[in-house]
Amino acid sequence: MPRPALTNPSLLAATVTALIDRAASRQDLWRLLTDSYTVDLDEVAAVLPRQEPEPDWLPTKR
Repeated sequence: MPRPALTNPSLLAATVTALIDRAASRQDLWRLLTDSYTVDLDEVAAVLPRQEPEPDWLPTKR
């Protein structure tokens, strides 16, 4: 059974937003999305909130 394709950016963003609540982690979100839909992974990465680690060299804020 073919998966539906998400090609419209606003529909893709809405789907990602809906799945975020069900996903336990960022990796789980990717799995839920790609198990259910055919998507352009670059498009998905563009709509996901950026996740940037804090650099180790910054002093600890107190």
